[in-house]
Amino acid sequence: MRDEIVSKTKRKKEMHELQSLGAALVELPESQLDGLSLGEALHRAVLEAKRITSHEARRRQMQYIGKLMRDVDPGPIRARLDEVTGSSTQESARHKQLEALRARLLADDEALVEYCASHPRADAAALGSLIRNSRREKEEGRPPRAYRELFRLLKSIESPTSFPS
Repeated sequence: MRDEIVSKTKRKKEMHELQSLGAALVELPESQLDGLSLGEALHRAVLEAKRITSHEARRRQMQYIGKLMRDVDPGPIRARLDEVTGSSTQESARHKQLEALRARLLADDEALVEYCASHPRADAAALGSLIRNSRREKEEGRPPRAYRELFRLLKSIESPTSFPS
């Protein structure tokens, strides 16, 4: 069987994609970086790139990261990076569901009763308070502090108790 011949243009395109993936890794906070399985050498190189301030040295380090990326499967890293940054389709669908739930709770008092009945972990008093405060904020034209807090509380109630790593 003959080896597949890959054009120079295609190889360069793949290398640029790996370098841009490496650049996205460098932009992540270290706490999120630790959740990715990068391999020791790549992890060290990304951490080193975070510390470099010189433009030329950083450019060379990014090329080195691109070179190290050739030895790893970028698929799982890309998927995990999408999860971490919240750009995965599942995450955006979940976000839209939570926004719709929040809108339903703000529009209808009966929705809170139904929600608390179907979610035993939900704190009805805290939810009710946030709903009232959100409505008051909207009426008075104040910043949406309780509105955002309501979203965070719903997100914590809806999130699974354990996350796969």
